Amino acid sequence: MRLPRFASLVVFALFAPFASAQQTATSSTQALTLLQSSLGALTSGRSITDITLSGSARRIAGSDDETGTGTVKALAGTGTRIDLILPSGIRSELRNTSSASPVGSWSGPDTVWHPISNHNLLNDPGWFPAFALSSLLSAPNAVITYVGPETHNGQSVIHVISSQQFPALSGNGATLMQHLSQTDIFLDPNTNLPVALAFNIHPDNNALLDIPVEIRFSDYRPVNGAQIPFHVQKFLNNSLMLDLQFQTATLNSGLSASLFSL
Repeated sequence: MRLPRFASLVVFALFAPFASAQQTATSSTQALTLLQSSLGALTSGRSITDITLSGSARRIAGSDDETGTGTVKALAGTGTRIDLILPSGIRSELRNTSSASPVGSWSGPDTVWHPISNHNLLNDPGWFPAFALSSLLSAPNAVITYVGPETHNGQSVIHVISSQQFPALSGNGATLMQHLSQTDIFLDPNTNLPVALAFNIHPDNNALLDIPVEIRFSDYRPVNGAQIPFHVQKFLNNSLMLDLQFQTATLNSGLSASLFSL
């Protein structure tokens, strides 16, 4: 995974006391087992190579509140994309993870594509939880930590944290990168299905400023043996910004890798 150019130059004193511990952390067996069980609950052991989800989309940004349609596509080991067709125009986000250096772009109604900053590509966007968990479990130098039962958004959950270590870095740079890659996973204690993924994004020019993002999953339905959340919401800085209610879900349709090329 490509590191942001500034990583080795940043002095991040807030995390300095934890830098040494970060380099020697190991995954919790209990946490790994939980995530693997959750992935099994999502897929029922079935191999899923790609997914297409389509339905209604509501986008909220300040005073803008508009409704249209949305399509999410994901290809295992290759990338994800979301396309929204709204009254104001088409909005899209594309991420390609097929190489060791993930890249991403977004576009608005003007159809101009803008790059996503490197430090905002360290987390899976979370649109399809099975691929998100698979990515977390297979991430290089991943550390999975068990937090335990708690209440999240008024719901009983089991909390697990995933982050990556960066042994090529040291001190504050390594600790910053671990922080940037952290994802909090909240699982339903009865079904083991994910109810939310939480992580931070950051301004393009300031990786030290955290902006919380949470993806919430509900309305799980069986599709060809897999459990698919038909309701997905994205919260930015604790405010709802995107509400997707899918009507159709198609698995293993043979999506082309070209759909995820920048």
